[in-house]
Amino acid sequence: MDGAAGPGEGPAHETLQTLSQRLRVQEEEMELVKAALAEALRLLRLHGPSTSLQSSGTPAPTRDSITAPPGLPPTCSPSLVSRGTQTEEKLEMESSSGPPGLSNGPPALPGASEEPSGTQSEGGCSSSSGAGSPGPPGVLRPVQPLQRSDTPRRNSSSSSSPSERPRQKLSRKAASSANLLLRSGSTESRGSKDPLSSPGGPGSRRSNYNLEGISVKMFLRGRPITMYIPSGIRSLEELPSGPPPETLSLDWVYGYRGRDSRSNLFVLRSGEVVYFIACVVVLYRPGGGPGGPGGGGQRHYRGHTDCVRCLAVHPDGVRVASGQTAGVDKDGKPLQPVVHIWDSETLLKLQEIGLGAFERGVGALAFSAVDQGAFLCVVDDSNEHMLSVWDCSRGVKLAEIKSTNDSVLAVGFSPRDSSCIVTSGKSHVHFWNWSGGAGVPGNGTLTRKQGVFGKYKKPKFIPCFVFLPDGDILTGDSEGNILTWGRSVSDSKTPGRGGTKETYTIVAQAHAHEGSIFALCLRRDGTVLSGGGRDRRLVQWGPGLVALQEAEIPEHFGAVRAIAEGLGSELLVGTTKNALLRGDLAQGFSPVIQGHTDELWGLCTHPSQNRFLTCGHDRQLCLWDGEGHALAWSMDLKETGLCADFHPSGAVVVVGLNTGRWLVLDTETREIVSDVTDGNEQLSVVRYSPDGLYLAIGSHDNMIYIYSVSSCGTKSSRFGRCMGHSSFITHLDWSKDGNFIMSNSGDYEILYCEWQGLSGGSLEILSTAALGCGKCPG
Repeated sequence: MDGAAGPGEGPAHETLQTLSQRLRVQEEEMELVKAALAEALRLLRLHGPSTSLQSSGTPAPTRDSITAPPGLPPTCSPSLVSRGTQTEEKLEMESSSGPPGLSNGPPALPGASEEPSGTQSEGGCSSSSGAGSPGPPGVLRPVQPLQRSDTPRRNSSSSSSPSERPRQKLSRKAASSANLLLRSGSTESRGSKDPLSSPGGPGSRRSNYNLEGISVKMFLRGRPITMYIPSGIRSLEELPSGPPPETLSLDWVYGYRGRDSRSNLFVLRSGEVVYFIACVVVLYRPGGGPGGPGGGGQRHYRGHTDCVRCLAVHPDGVRVASGQTAGVDKDGKPLQPVVHIWDSETLLKLQEIGLGAFERGVGALAFSAVDQGAFLCVVDDSNEHMLSVWDCSRGVKLAEIKSTNDSVLAVGFSPRDSSCIVTSGKSHVHFWNWSGGAGVPGNGTLTRKQGVFGKYKKPKFIPCFVFLPDGDILTGDSEGNILTWGRSVSDSKTPGRGGTKETYTIVAQAHAHEGSIFALCLRRDGTVLSGGGRDRRLVQWGPGLVALQEAEIPEHFGAVRAIAEGLGSELLVGTTKNALLRGDLAQGFSPVIQGHTDELWGLCTHPSQNRFLTCGHDRQLCLWDGEGHALAWSMDLKETGLCADFHPSGAVVVVGLNTGRWLVLDTETREIVSDVTDGNEQLSVVRYSPDGLYLAIGSHDNMIYIYSVSSCGTKSSRFGRCMGHSSFITHLDWSKDGNFIMSNSGDYEILYCEWQGLSGGSLEILSTAALGCGKCPG
């Protein structure tokens, strides 16, 4: 079904699409069922912990003991009464000796208020529980008002050392935003209620802050999620109704797609280098531009909606054709492959070719040369690799034929005759004769002559070819050989489907490289450049394939993927490790564009410099200079890096790996100063607190690990772990004051974790309702 649709295959294709859609819907329903089961399990675990709490004699907080948190209006304080049933979750706190000057928990700050009726905890901190009988299951722990000091770090008020404090396991209340849906109705049904109720004066503990009416509901894959609005907004009418006035413009694209693409590097008439990565076509101006030393400038064509796979430049050096692959948009709707013809000076699209005519993607394309680029030849990525010829000005198809079931890697018109088209790829070279059919759409015909290797070894792949001025063709193959194909008069008795008057036969062979030849380039002086894969050599050939000069590309840049001739003797070389090099055969080459070679997952920005750090599936950790648009340094992590974050000082950076390990590196020396493992599953997010004293690590084992960190960031000790989520952690963020952590998980759950008491290191997971006080931004 992946090939071109034949007669009778239309209904079958529609049925397949319908079944695929139903499968996606069922998968989403399964996610909902899993989330519902997780909530049911939480409810079942409710009574055991509740009984233990009541039997221990710990009093429940009363409404009178609640003090208004900072950030609320002075005439009100939060009412933490929820109308549903909450669940119990464990939050394990661990004590360890840790480095000098570190405590196992956030110490108490001067001026922090304590309840007179509170009980003293084992670590010397005061419990936030008020006097009274145990409250109903729907009552949350009150949030104490914490006055933060001006000192740069938190000093423990406990007289005991961290090593003397025993291991503690504290039972804490937890509730997700999904639970809160059971307790809160829709926003519309509560719009008439006053969100504020303050019968007492300023500072009165009897004042209530009604959380109803200040939430919005959204649906993620069919699951309802309640998002609570910060307390600074008193009604929904105060929310902005439109997008912010600021807009973003693309400044620079790092990287070049050379690992798995061909026909991807050309020089325009303006001197700009054109190449692509992802869905952006980049026009790069080497040197002398706004990018700084070695940076140059960039412009971008952004008309494509999915990944670009090939390019072709018109004979006028201004117009460009770019072909994209099939994909899906942000709403899951299919995007069809298409070819855009656009103006490189204005970046405006001139013609859209083949929308709905290609399958899977556009693999190769080329403009005709002898007739001023009037025609465009396209090969798609279907099973039959359909070869088609199009009128560029009208955007209509003139001829089409199935080329071969093998991969097609290159296509081109003869510069002397537009009726001659050549394709090459896996185990073949095909010579096509095209008759235009008087320009009538669909009346043209394409006939094929297959290249015969005869006494020469037939290679597995022929990735590239180039036309010589005398009409001969040079092909580069996977055996490292350059074959010369000469024109000869066809014998009428020779069997074949071509029917052409002339054909091509091999007249010479030269062994040029060890391993495959990925690129051939005809220079202005008539010499030919070849780029090798395994040996990474760049060789210049004279008449008769005599080697004139050569250079070797450094190993860390990869093999030669594409070659383009710049101004004078300058050459541009694209490599298989997604680098773009600039130089010549005599002086060597230096990188002007670099990028990752696999999926990019981790990204963080330096707190004070115009630098950022990335990591991904290629196991490379890269620090980039945002001013010079260049790579500052890179190192091999030996494992896949998935997340990273700078310490607020900028002196160190933490990197989370796919094995549960996380590393802390010195940003100047690149030395690993800490190597810790939490669990055996991948880490998805790492975040330092705003003051740099704590580090939160989100894992795929559903836990958030908390570490206390030294002022320089080089030393850390385990503080605790948060076990409130029922699925893997996807994101987390600290509040500005460092008192709360907001986290998301794979089942779209939102939880909030509070530093409940700064003097004993106790943590508490609160529901979104409990954090309606506005301490957490957004």
